[in-house]
Amino acid sequence: MKQLVIETERLRIRNLKDADLDDFFDYRSNPEVTKYQGFDVFTIEQSVEFISQQKNKKFGFPGQWVQYGIENKNTRHLIGDCAIKLDQYDLRLAEIGITISHKQQRNGYAKEALIGILNFLFNLEDFHRVTEIVDVENEASIKLLENIGFKKEGHFIENIFFKGKWGSEYQYAMLKKDWLELSNQ
Repeated sequence: MKQLVIETERLRIRNLKDADLDDFFDYRSNPEVTKYQGFDVFTIEQSVEFISQQKNKKFGFPGQWVQYGIENKNTRHLIGDCAIKLDQYDLRLAEIGITISHKQQRNGYAKEALIGILNFLFNLEDFHRVTEIVDVENEASIKLLENIGFKKEGHFIENIFFKGKWGSEYQYAMLKKDWLELSNQ
């Protein structure tokens, strides 16, 4: 097991570090950024604790969510974070999620990060499938997933209670064979 680093044209996906605190807190404390997330706005103390818990995690442990920083390679600032969880029983399956700072949205960073993660995962030997769960009201994320080629597989109606109300979610998935086909077009 080792720490994960994924490089794209503009981004470096890597473990969170203490120096990320200001950038991390800036977007994780914004209610618009956390609106569709399974977590609420972070305090500075929660941000410190979260980074502390995540910064030394290694990739490859079954059933464990690992949150990675998304760094702009030019500015060397954190612009968001993403999570990867390998299935507890089958390491050929993963669930992912992405959060991008409100100051960095609509610059193509979420798409670039997502493509980088998919390339990384689907280049692992025998890797098979990636899923992402998205709030049905999160139109930007839905559009992104469909634009990349994810297929909607499920609609869960009022399946989660968070932020004081019942929410509904979609499940999207990408198979390795579909990703390879899309990548070769």
